[in-house]
Amino acid sequence: MRIGAHVRTDSDPIGYGERLGADVVQLFVVDPQSWDKPTPHPATEQILASPIDVVVHSSYQINVASTNNRLRMPSRNAVAQQARAAADLGAFGLVVHGGHVRNDDEMEAGFVNWRKLFERQQDKGGFAVPILIENTAGGNHAMARHFDNIARLWDAVGEYGAGFCLDTCHAWAGGEDLVGVVERIRGITGRIDLVHLNSSRDEFDSGADRHANFAEGTIDPELLTEVCRTADAPVVLETPAEGIADDLAYLREHLG
Repeated sequence: MRIGAHVRTDSDPIGYGERLGADVVQLFVVDPQSWDKPTPHPATEQILASPIDVVVHSSYQINVASTNNRLRMPSRNAVAQQARAAADLGAFGLVVHGGHVRNDDEMEAGFVNWRKLFERQQDKGGFAVPILIENTAGGNHAMARHFDNIARLWDAVGEYGAGFCLDTCHAWAGGEDLVGVVERIRGITGRIDLVHLNSSRDEFDSGADRHANFAEGTIDPELLTEVCRTADAPVVLETPAEGIADDLAYLREHLG
């Protein structure tokens, strides 16, 4: 089982991972709040030479489900560009949030737009790395908050080899029970390619995406450990930096 963390420093991701004793690190290839086009990472050579695995998280403003052309089209381009940048770093995938639409009437269009992302990229030879769709915490019109909608999403994209990233804080905040969550998601998607193992600052079904360290969060750490144990996938912690070393130590101790 490969366990690691999201990198808080762009300049030395491998050094950060080594200091934590991480097996895997997650990083951005652009400012996550921007529409910037990726440029070569300054630590590319070090990243490629390291035994630490790498996964890339896409920028936050991407929403390929949107029915607004001015948001959806740049989002499609950004996914392709960031997937190419991820491949240049030897990453095993690009994590992309499920996104949302504006109202109930647009839900079906949102799923169709996700399908079109993959259909149109197929004509260009596919994405440079697997796209790992991440479940999200809030929103009444989200593509991937509730598991019934994730099932509808997978009906649209599953045949294209889409991967899945399970975020425990997001599932908890989204109102999905973490007991048996691995089996439930596998029953829908057939796979879990990555786990974002995070506790939450907020109560169950809050809709709030606020991660917490294990000792301070509202999710039982033993339950988080069980998700980690049963998922059989790389695990990345996105918990606050000041407690992430303790979170990793807890996991290693309790996983045996």
